Amino acid sequence: MDNPGKNKNYINHTDTDEGSTGKQNKKTVDVIIPSYRPDKEFGKLLHRLEEQEYRPDRILVMNTGEQYWNKDWEKCPLLEVHHLEQKDFDHGGTRKKAAGLSEADIMVFMTQDALPADRKLIGNLVHAVTENEQTGAAYARQLPKTDCRFLERYTRSFNYPDQSYVKSLNDIDKYGIKTYFCSNVCAAYDREIYEKMGGFVNRAIFNEDMIYAGKMVQNGYAVAYAADARVYHSHNYSGRQQFHRNFDLGVSQAEHPEIFEGVPSEGEGIRLVKKSLAYLIKTGHIWLIPQLIWQSGMKYAGYFLGKRYKKLPRKVVLACTMSPYYWNRNEK
Repeated sequence: MDNPGKNKNYINHTDTDEGSTGKQNKKTVDVIIPSYRPDKEFGKLLHRLEEQEYRPDRILVMNTGEQYWNKDWEKCPLLEVHHLEQKDFDHGGTRKKAAGLSEADIMVFMTQDALPADRKLIGNLVHAVTENEQTGAAYARQLPKTDCRFLERYTRSFNYPDQSYVKSLNDIDKYGIKTYFCSNVCAAYDREIYEKMGGFVNRAIFNEDMIYAGKMVQNGYAVAYAADARVYHSHNYSGRQQFHRNFDLGVSQAEHPEIFEGVPSEGEGIRLVKKSLAYLIKTGHIWLIPQLIWQSGMKYAGYFLGKRYKKLPRKVVLACTMSPYYWNRNEK
């Protein structure tokens, strides 16, 4: 988005012990990370969390597949790991279970492939959540990794600009579906509001963060985008991978009409395509235009079919999804 919410920006701070407004004073913080076959980068993530200026009290890891776990990581004094089998993993339910293990004032959810860009990540997220009592969640800015492709770098800057803003129910007409956007790649949640809202859904194929944020916004709370809370996170997905991801995204919206029905969804995607096309022309990268068209088409095709998954034969659903285990478990 282009400089949205200027009138709602908050002042950036890293020391939440000192402010005199909002849900002030030192808050306890747990970082919660679902993991599956974590690689050597996971050790770097743990180290960077340990080194935060606003040090978390615990790092709760919900690890799928104990056989893939490296016990050396348990040398981290903040770490608490819980192992589960893949058949028991759920994007919503597993995070909800982890939240039930935490008693912290603020819960910061991350994914295993997100790396804090500096030592201020946790402090800036905590400030974004606690500055205003109506703010129930705050998500971080996602910066491209060094191997990120040119077009994806622009997508990062489009979805995660350098200016902070806050979104509430009054912004539906302005932002459409983006009003509900929140990303558990790195996001902080106020525990009191989280419990009042009932937490994440027990079953979610994908998009558990937006489902929760949508419910929260509909109940009068706000979501903050904290541009000063930064993580490195990006993927070079193929068109096929984009199709599968967006199919599951469409499914998640179809399964929760109480959140997404009647909220404009396609407009932001069309705006991204137009902006990306203009950017490629402006920077002279016209040879990437076919890639943009192909990937955008695959995203939309996946999303279109996902929204209509109930009309599709089971074989087609299993061919389109990136989460076959979800459908196998759904039938039991």
